Amino acid sequence: MRKLRIFTDGACSNNQQRANAGGWGAVLVFGGARKELYGGEANTTNNRMEMTALIEALSALKKKGLQMDIYSDSSYLIDCFRKKWYVGWKRNGWKTSAREPVKNQELWEQLLSLIEGQDIRFFLVKGHVDVKKGGAALQKRYEKFLKNNGPDFSYDDFLYVTEMNNRADELANIGMAPYKK
Repeated sequence: MRKLRIFTDGACSNNQQRANAGGWGAVLVFGGARKELYGGEANTTNNRMEMTALIEALSALKKKGLQMDIYSDSSYLIDCFRKKWYVGWKRNGWKTSAREPVKNQELWEQLLSLIEGQDIRFFLVKGHVDVKKGGAALQKRYEKFLKNNGPDFSYDDFLYVTEMNNRADELANIGMAPYKK
């Protein structure tokens, strides 16, 4: 069975400042078909844009029950699903282990409803890696990628995933552009 591959990224210029610009990008690949999505908003955070990228990608799907691999450079996003943080948050009334309100609860709830019924694996990618440089530094990035995601990726897989993540980053910057002042 073919898998849908989704590559997402979020960006925020002047993150944590009162006035800023955010953008998100997503690349969806299924067989030979590829779809690119992007957008942005003012006065947001990087984490919100990371989450929005995945929300928009999943919202673009026409059916449930798909097998998919999701790639992101956001450990906040990937760790939530891999480590199932959301289970504890829901059990604790959307409070963290420190009894603080979970940030971005409305986005987490939206994501949880979108992943329901889907067969998803989550993968962490290092962002902003220049694959053209090659060499020992890129080999070390590959080894770290395998450590984070398991041994089932060839070097060529790693290069492809990294290039698609870079494209999602480019799309996030395109989405952010109209909101920059």
